[in-house]
Amino acid sequence: MIDIVNLEKKFGRPASTGAFSLRIENMRITTAGIYGIIGPNGCGKTTVAKLISGVLSPDSGKIATCFTSEEITLVPQKSYMMDDTVYNNLVYPLRLRGITPDKDLCNEWLAMAGLAEQRGQRARGLSAGERQKLAMLRAMIFNPKLIILDEAMTDLDIDSLDLFEEMVLERQKREPIVWIIISHQLAHIRRLCDYLFFMAAGRFEADGPAEELLVSPNPLMRRYLKHEVLETVGMVK
Repeated sequence: MIDIVNLEKKFGRPASTGAFSLRIENMRITTAGIYGIIGPNGCGKTTVAKLISGVLSPDSGKIATCFTSEEITLVPQKSYMMDDTVYNNLVYPLRLRGITPDKDLCNEWLAMAGLAEQRGQRARGLSAGERQKLAMLRAMIFNPKLIILDEAMTDLDIDSLDLFEEMVLERQKREPIVWIIISHQLAHIRRLCDYLFFMAAGRFEADGPAEELLVSPNPLMRRYLKHEVLETVGMVK
């Protein structure tokens, strides 16, 4: 489904301030599932998301997926909202693909996320959390085959986070697809993800089943988890 080999992406000149080099020797996702990418700020997680989604192109190496561009969606932390209503932002992916929106179903989704009253409001006037909820709904409404969430739930309150976690899991039971979730909310990652990739300084340093990796991390990952204060909730032995 996703196959990355010897991929490189560089930003800036090597000796300059802010230069960054991403190198992935191998990353393979062969089955539907919920995959997580974790790691410290600046390690390259967002760059990986943009490369997989086709927003960026690699400088060298191979990146191949079985998905068409119309089957992929990337939800960043701060999603772009068109200068239009909440409803029209929600159904935009459907109209883009020539699909007639089911108004009743769309209204049900908005109501479920607490956005029914804002249906006719300008989307750019929503709060940060409301924008994230709308972006999540918009990502799922056209039934993509690959959904990449890049810190897409960080501004959600606890109830909304619980709602979308349930929606992700229910969607996955009904029709398994590939999810790639990037987040610093490790409890959230643990609840959702089947498999994890750990990044540091532009490299994948560990990967494996989520529970196994979180409970028995390698030394580099252990330092990261300690920084996230995970030992206090018993996630690291």
